[in-house]
Amino acid sequence: MIVQKYNYKTLDRQTATSGVRHYADGGVRMPSVTTILSSTKDKSGLDKWIAKVGKEEAERIKNEAAKIGTAMHETIEDYIIGKTYEPKDDDEKHAVKMAKVIIDQAFDNINEIWGSEVHLHYMDQYAGTTDLVGLYKGKPAIMDFKQTNKPKRREWIEDYFIQLAAYAEAHKRHHGEILTGAVLMCTRDLEFQLFEINESQMLNYVNKWWDRYDRYRIKAKSEQPRQESEPTNETLSSTP
Repeated sequence: MIVQKYNYKTLDRQTATSGVRHYADGGVRMPSVTTILSSTKDKSGLDKWIAKVGKEEAERIKNEAAKIGTAMHETIEDYIIGKTYEPKDDDEKHAVKMAKVIIDQAFDNINEIWGSEVHLHYMDQYAGTTDLVGLYKGKPAIMDFKQTNKPKRREWIEDYFIQLAAYAEAHKRHHGEILTGAVLMCTRDLEFQLFEINESQMLNYVNKWWDRYDRYRIKAKSEQPRQESEPTNETLSSTP
């Protein structure tokens, strides 16, 4: 199913003791796209939610979502390479159902796949992993799979679009230009949601990405004396 249009490099994905993720290419370490976005986002809403449900319950929900998200991604990845994912428990069985919703609803519009779980980097500045690169509705696109407890409104997920823009910039720098993107989402109730960005919207999100990147660099520089220990190698299955 995968067409080898580009030679994508595999990077070494690393996580520090603090949970901050980096990618390494030889001796060069680059912050991940998700680390940059997390470091520069407004977390007041998240803080209010944690205060409301309690830290223990918030952590449980977070871990459950991560588990289901990982299984959902692995199910789709296996489908792309012609394998069948074998769920280990009820949570993973439900994740397989969610993955099937995305496959059934979205894959007819995916005309060509150039890579799955693709590592992308922009020179030595940042790196990340996008779920899918290829032709979506006939146009080169960055695609990401997302799972959610409840349906999302477009205005709630701007960071997802900025994430796509960061990957598009990295792809353009080292491979080929990509000007569109799609977020393919499934809720726990098995409702499919599609969010697309066109060329003009992509340009807007590219500008927002570089603004966030600049803010991250300023923040990281000010916090440099308090950096934690060197990261340890880690193999991850979910999207960064």
